[in-house]
Amino acid sequence: MINASILYSLAIILTTISFIKDRKKTKEALLKSWKMFCNILPEVLTIMLFVGLSLSLLTPTMVSSIIGEHSGVKGIILSTLIGSVGLIPSFIVFPLGETLVQNGAGLPQVAVFMSTLMSVGIITLPMEQKLFGRSFAYARNASGLLMSLLFAYIIWLVMV
Repeated sequence: MINASILYSLAIILTTISFIKDRKKTKEALLKSWKMFCNILPEVLTIMLFVGLSLSLLTPTMVSSIIGEHSGVKGIILSTLIGSVGLIPSFIVFPLGETLVQNGAGLPQVAVFMSTLMSVGIITLPMEQKLFGRSFAYARNASGLLMSLLFAYIIWLVMV
């Protein structure tokens, strides 16, 4: 895996090269990216707040009691709904999934929960629509949901 300091260094070096090559275009690009950042900042902060509150309120023990090994299709549906709320990065999702399995959650339920957490985002949908357009945002979320359910079904067939 690439270290963050390497990526930051590379970004600084390439920005410097761009600045040396054409100052005007580089300044315009930096100003445009700053404006884009400022435009999406309120949505990003709202998402971060919601995810933080969700992770603190929905403890792994509480979630695993709802989506335990014997919850079956009901647990898969609940996992899909809970996981579809927010879009969370994998470095948070994988340890959460491990904790859920250790606390008695079923593998298909955890599989669909983790998959939807990383690929479907109801909370992020307005921001996605703003940045990428309505049809793309809906298509991406729908395909993420379908693939997550397919993934859970395969896990159910193989592991249970």
